[in-house]
Amino acid sequence: MSTEPGEIVSHAVGSGVVPGAVLAYGRGTDGPVHVSAFGAGVGPDTVYDLASLTKVTVTLPCVLRLVEAGEIGLDDPVARYLPDFGKEQVTIRHFLTHTSGLPAIREVWRLPGSAHERFAAVLAEPLESPVGTVVKYSDLGFIMLGQIVADLTGKPLQEAFGELVAAPLGMTSTGYLPAGPAAATEANWFDDPERQDPKSGVVHDENAESLGGVAGQAGLFGTASDLAIYLRAGWLAEDSPILTPATRAEALRCQTEGLDGRRGLGWTLRGDSFDFMSDQWPLTGAGHSGFTGTSLAFDPVAEIWCVLLTNAVLYGRGNRARQLRRSLHGAVAAAFGVAEKPDDVGEDGSGRSLNSSDGDPGTGFRITA
Repeated sequence: MSTEPGEIVSHAVGSGVVPGAVLAYGRGTDGPVHVSAFGAGVGPDTVYDLASLTKVTVTLPCVLRLVEAGEIGLDDPVARYLPDFGKEQVTIRHFLTHTSGLPAIREVWRLPGSAHERFAAVLAEPLESPVGTVVKYSDLGFIMLGQIVADLTGKPLQEAFGELVAAPLGMTSTGYLPAGPAAATEANWFDDPERQDPKSGVVHDENAESLGGVAGQAGLFGTASDLAIYLRAGWLAEDSPILTPATRAEALRCQTEGLDGRRGLGWTLRGDSFDFMSDQWPLTGAGHSGFTGTSLAFDPVAEIWCVLLTNAVLYGRGNRARQLRRSLHGAVAAAFGVAEKPDDVGEDGSGRSLNSSDGDPGTGFRITA
């Protein structure tokens, strides 16, 4: 099989691993941007449901911008901003690093009532482990962070994202509640289980849909080209218009040393159980995956980056994109001559985790990673 990035994705589409895909990758902020589309009806500007990429594309940078503005502190208790949450020992940093002690998910979409009542159920969710002792990827903290951003800015989350992130970077095709079509995902209408038509332009994540389509953990739609802008201009450029170098360095520092995971602020780091970046991606790299079949990754040292958007969930909820992601990121690293040697990573060739879940931790229920 080819080791050229585009041919790897083309093979995955042609062999039925994913219905279609858009790939963007490159190196640095001034180098060429390689964008390719694969599959029937897919073009470079096809809009995809980004799923949990929402966490690091919307919620994380919005929170960090508010930190830089002095509106919020990473070590402030969450209850200062959401009094009904209680749990005074849980901080903003705990939410960003998935160390709050909250469970992975609460299926509030199954509850009757309004979006407000469902959010109240999120606030009331009890901790299942002591704060700061376990890394457990949780949607719930990011749902609450999204609300905090809205409250502090006095604007709906989608507007806060537009003003704090999208507009400064020139991202023109990424946002919530898209007016036009998007790559289809499976039929999982939270309010109509019998409905069989695939979703298009409606968020796949049931919790996000039940909260009105706009949430801190999922709901964002966008294009590969816009996410390339986000990585290059927002995270790799020295003069990023959204975040200072010091803030970015803190976000990419491992915040969970001594625990059973490697997380930055929001970001998955190499060696975490959700690490999808292959044994050849630089060890200083960071990324995030999305349940629909999306991912983005970059390395601040080698300055390589990669965006892969697919609608794998049109074929069902099995983690079909897992091996594709790993093969692709290894190929991108190799293409730029920065691939790690497998024995630099670990005996299993995949970092510190022997069972990289890539967004599917085997918990028996669905999360949006």
